[in-house]
Amino acid sequence: MRRPMRFATVLPVVAALLAATACSSTTPAAENKTLKIVYQKSDSFTALDTVMQDAKKEFEAANSSVTVNLEPIQANDDDYGTKLALAQRSPDTAPDVFYEDTFKVRSDVDAGYLLKLDSYLEKWDDWSMFNEAAKAAGRADDGGIYAVPLGTDTRAIWYNKAVLQKAGIAVPWQPKTWEDILSTARAIKASDPSVIPFNMYAGKGTGEGTVMQSFYELLYGTDSTLYDEKEKKWVVGSQGFTDSLAFLKTLYDEKLAVSPAEALDANVWKKVFGEWFPQGKLAATVEGSYTPSFWQKGGAYEWAGYEQEMGVAMFPTRNGQEPGGVSMSGGWTLAVGAKSKNAELAFKFLTTALNKKNALAFDVNNSQIAVRTDVASESSYLSANPFVKDVSELVKVTHYRPATADYPRISTAVQVATESVITGKQSPEDAAAEYDATVRKLVGDGKVLER
Repeated sequence: MRRPMRFATVLPVVAALLAATACSSTTPAAENKTLKIVYQKSDSFTALDTVMQDAKKEFEAANSSVTVNLEPIQANDDDYGTKLALAQRSPDTAPDVFYEDTFKVRSDVDAGYLLKLDSYLEKWDDWSMFNEAAKAAGRADDGGIYAVPLGTDTRAIWYNKAVLQKAGIAVPWQPKTWEDILSTARAIKASDPSVIPFNMYAGKGTGEGTVMQSFYELLYGTDSTLYDEKEKKWVVGSQGFTDSLAFLKTLYDEKLAVSPAEALDANVWKKVFGEWFPQGKLAATVEGSYTPSFWQKGGAYEWAGYEQEMGVAMFPTRNGQEPGGVSMSGGWTLAVGAKSKNAELAFKFLTTALNKKNALAFDVNNSQIAVRTDVASESSYLSANPFVKDVSELVKVTHYRPATADYPRISTAVQVATESVITGKQSPEDAAAEYDATVRKLVGDGKVLER
């Protein structure tokens, strides 16, 4: 008798629980979704954080059932990439939207980290506002777009006018050859031995800064290249590679650049922007078009009057041969994670972060070259950076890093070669030979082109 009575009592309870569960499935709480946004932030790079904070407010106001969790990673470029890769390993830690360096797009696509965006971009009207060349930054080997550019940049020689003039160098200064750079640097050193005449990064400490702001400016000013786009092979045995290392050796051996110990410091760039240029202790360096962002109001190293103190010049080809100069372009993108459980919402957030208002704010506050045509024509954009015309003109002589999955490892091999040379560990010839051997080991003889 007791068993049937207990069973009868349980039935209404179960029914009530089922009914409650059915009702709760339609409540707003169950529909709430969360987006995880990962990006880089540092003491000297806060422009993206500001944009993300604004995008979060804008997005959540328009999507009340969605919570946007911003998870900035406090790190330099290389450490950011490492930490992002670790987060990508598990669906539980992988981001929905993240900040992605252009040179890592293809390798990260191959790793399965990025979602293909073509079907989403087709429905986004703003996509037509993006420069066609800039769109290629997010394209992978299959022709699909996996990331959307925030902005782009170029590289140039930045110089302190007063320091050059003190050494008897007329400004505006525009070297025509590598020898012009060396002769100017020597004149500055002779005038004031306490001044660093011409800095170019080298070694693993400054990571991509070593190759983008230094070695490639040299290499692409010779008759060689890092990668043959037509043959789809890595170039080895080139005289241009050895000659580029030899130029760096001359700079460091003659103490025209920073000391090797300073070059190996990952934070040497902070002294470049925060101390040496403002204090008149550095004559010139090769850096990106974003340079003014450090000195403008609100920047990490505010410097009143930098507009008048500083000048910008194109880095010359080795012997002044056509096209006369060299620059490198990179830039960063936003991507949607392949493991995102809310891909449509993630893409929607991406478009919010990259709408005209937010793109304009990022380009102005980070001194980026605009990739949206409607932003590029804005008066506030054109007036924000006094050097925008000079650095934008360098696009006509610029080069891009090979967008291949092999590139990150090749870049490291180049950095190793520069470090070996400036520290005296190897001659330019030996360092170049070791680089060639490393490339062959990394990619195989079938992907190598002997020059």
